[in-house]
Amino acid sequence: MSSPAPLAGQGALAGLTLGCLADGRPVDLGAALAGRPALLNLWSYWCEPCAHELPALQEFAARAGAAITVLTVHSDPDEAKALARLTDLQVHLPGVEDGAAQVRNAVRAPAVQPVSVLIRADGSVAKLVVRPFRDVDDIAATVAAELGVTA
Repeated sequence: MSSPAPLAGQGALAGLTLGCLADGRPVDLGAALAGRPALLNLWSYWCEPCAHELPALQEFAARAGAAITVLTVHSDPDEAKALARLTDLQVHLPGVEDGAAQVRNAVRAPAVQPVSVLIRADGSVAKLVVRPFRDVDDIAATVAAELGVTA
């Protein structure tokens, strides 16, 4: 039996469902991200470069508004520590729990953190950014160059 073909606009994340970090409800990533460019940030509570980057991602998301979806993907099974870390950082971004590295595997990202996945509106992966962003301007310049979204 073969796997179903991805639905239009869902790309590499078609059929991938993860729990919302805030309330545990299932989130179909392909469907949730379809139709708009997205930045997925793979991070873990214990990652210091991630902790530096998350507030800048929040600032970028506020600047960009509805032009792009910014979604955090916690890549460690300890969800409680992820929530505590976000509270400490005062970061309030949409996020999903991915302790089994399903997103990393789906987009073929290396097993390092942080990694940001830039996704086109059609669901295809435009670029894997395998380094921490320096600041909000670095994020904005990278997103503009790779996705054409200015913020």
